[in-house]
Order: sequence, then C-alpha cells, then structure tokens
Amino acid sequence: MIMTDFFQVAEERRSTKVYNPEVEIPREELVEILQVAGKAPSAWNLQHWQFLVFDRKEVQERLLPIAYNQQQVVDASAVVAVLGDLEADKKIDPVLDPSVEKGEMKPELKEILSKQIKGAYSRDLYPRDAAFSNASLAAMQLMLAAKAKGWDTCPIGGFNPSALVSEFNVSDRYLPIMLITIGKPLKEARKTDRLDIRNLIDWAE
Repeated sequence: MIMTDFFQVAEERRSTKVYNPEVEIPREELVEILQVAGKAPSAWNLQHWQFLVFDRKEVQERLLPIAYNQQQVVDASAVVAVLGDLEADKKIDPVLDPSVEKGEMKPELKEILSKQIKGAYSRDLYPRDAAFSNASLAAMQLMLAAKAKGWDTCPIGGFNPSALVSEFNVSDRYLPIMLITIGKPLKEARKTDRLDIRNLIDWAE
C-alpha cells in the first residue's frame, strides 16, 4: 500500500513496538525508503548522515543487547542506525562540483560556500550540533517515507552508542543519533495524545 496524501501519512504514523518477525523487507524497498530520507534538507546540502542497516536476524541479534534487549530490534524486518557525519565538510567537492559542472552554480559561489563551511567546522561544537540536527531531519523523513510505503517504524534513543560503534566497527567520523525499527505490526501502535498546539506556540513581537 502506498499513501500519497502527506497529511494522512503524518496523521497515521505512530511508533510501533510489536512487529511480525516473519515479515521480510526487500533491500530494494529499503533503498527506496532511504533514498527519500536522503532528500531531507541539510546545511549547505552536505547531507550529514550515514545509514547503517541491519536486515538479517543474525546482525539484529548482535544489536539486541546494545539496544538494551528491546524485542522490537529482532522482530522488526530491519533496523536502521542513523549516524551523524562529524566531518561533513569533507563532502564540499562531491556535493558542489556537479552543480558547477552543469552551470547551475558559479565557481565564485562555490568558493564563498566553501569558506562558510570551513569557518563553521572550525568551531568546537558545530560539527556535533550539525550532525545531530541534520541527521535527525533525515531520520524523520525516513519514518514518513516508510509509512507512505506501508511500513511502520519506531525511533529508539535508548541504546548504547559506544557499544554500537565497537561491535560494528563504526568510524569515529560518525556519531550514532538513533535507531529506527521498520516492519509490519502484530499489534496496533498505542495512540498518544498531543498537547494543544496553541500551548506550544509563542508569537514573536
């Protein structure tokens, strides 16, 4: 099932924690979902994310203790670890050069943007902050894309990042942001209430 109405997708997306362990997700479909996730906005279009995908039960079992034994990690059809790129500034040429070559960006503009990026990445906290904020945009888009294609998801912040890095040899270039389970539900996700949005809005004066 593919939903094309954004508001329906946003309304029906819920965090599912009980999955059918018998359901597999084709890698081609995972790639399609991640391709949409990769269209999320990012500062200077540097795409500050890397996706580490667990779609075999053997690797999901290794991930289980890292995720504090949450059963959804092994029952889901796949788990995606969203990693933030602490060195996204190294992507300046591969990201900007195609636009220059196609005449969509002047070389002078690329030079200006490059200086902006290098200046930002010279600040101590910026690489970590940018990794979190930009990779989180991709994570949300991943969950919406999955829902639109008929898959349920759940973002998981409860896991051991250092154990993930160690067990799966994650480069120190990347910072684990969250895990996202993907699958078909065995049990409907619990509905949750939302605060009145008016209580969460301040109008600037």
